Amino acid sequence: MASSSLIADYRRWLTFQRQEQLSREHAGIVQRLEEAHASSRQVVQAYRSMAEKAAAEGACYRTLFLRTREGSEALVCEGWLFVRRLLSEGQQARIRATLLETFTLEDGVLDPGDKPARKITLEIFDRVHMEKGMRTSVQVDSLDNDRDYHFITLLDAVRGDLRPHL
Repeated sequence: MASSSLIADYRRWLTFQRQEQLSREHAGIVQRLEEAHASSRQVVQAYRSMAEKAAAEGACYRTLFLRTREGSEALVCEGWLFVRRLLSEGQQARIRATLLETFTLEDGVLDPGDKPARKITLEIFDRVHMEKGMRTSVQVDSLDNDRDYHFITLLDAVRGDLRPHL
C-alpha cells in the first residue's frame, strides 16, 4: 500500500472518529437538558447573555447541531456561533447569529475561515414529546435552512479571536 494512500485512509478514519465523538457529545447534552427539564425561558436567558458578551467582547460560542443528509440521515456538525442579537416577542424567541463551521463529515475538521461565515436565524421553542407522556424539552432550530436543527450552544466553550472571520 502506498504511503500516501495509507495517510489518506488514516485521515479519513480520524474524521469518522471525530464524527462519532461529536454524536455522543450531542446526544449526552440533549439527554442532560431533558433530565434537567430546561425550559425555553432559561435557554433564552443564556442566549441573551451570549449576545451581550458578543457585543462587548466579540465572544463566539462552540455549537453542535444536526444536519440532515440525503436519505434523511442526520449527523452532528460543529461550529462557532457569534450571537448578534436576540429578538423575543411573547412566547416566540429568535436569535440572529453568524455561524463558522469547524466540522462536517464531508469536509472534516475546518479551521475558522476555511468556509465563509454564514448568517443564520435560530428559533427557540418547547417541543412536546408525545411518546414520553407529554413531556416537553427545549429545542433550537435554524429558520434559514430546514436541514440544520437542534442547535446546542455551550456557554463554557468561548473564544474571542474569531471576529476577523465573521
